[in-house]
Amino acid sequence: MAQAFNKATIAFSTTLTLNEVEIQALEALVCYGADSFLEVFKKNLGTVYIRDHEDGIRSLFKAIGRDVLPAHRAIEIARRDLLDAAKRRLEVSKK
Repeated sequence: MAQAFNKATIAFSTTLTLNEVEIQALEALVCYGADSFLEVFKKNLGTVYIRDHEDGIRSLFKAIGRDVLPAHRAIEIARRDLLDAAKRRLEVSKK
């Protein structure tokens, strides 16, 4: 006899748009790592609220490290390269 199984999956996601200053602040927040963040949070603000969110904090820090920080590095490299190119053009035009 054939059997059928139904499986429902619900997923939610959010798109967050950050400006560069916000990205830098986010980088400053996560640069010490999730464990250090949680330790300081618990020490200064208690464990009651954060204990249900520890896995989410760790996942968030990983996502930021994986997706946001490389994009920020690309912005910094593009800015540096653009400034270098502009300086070279200025030097050439002065000759």
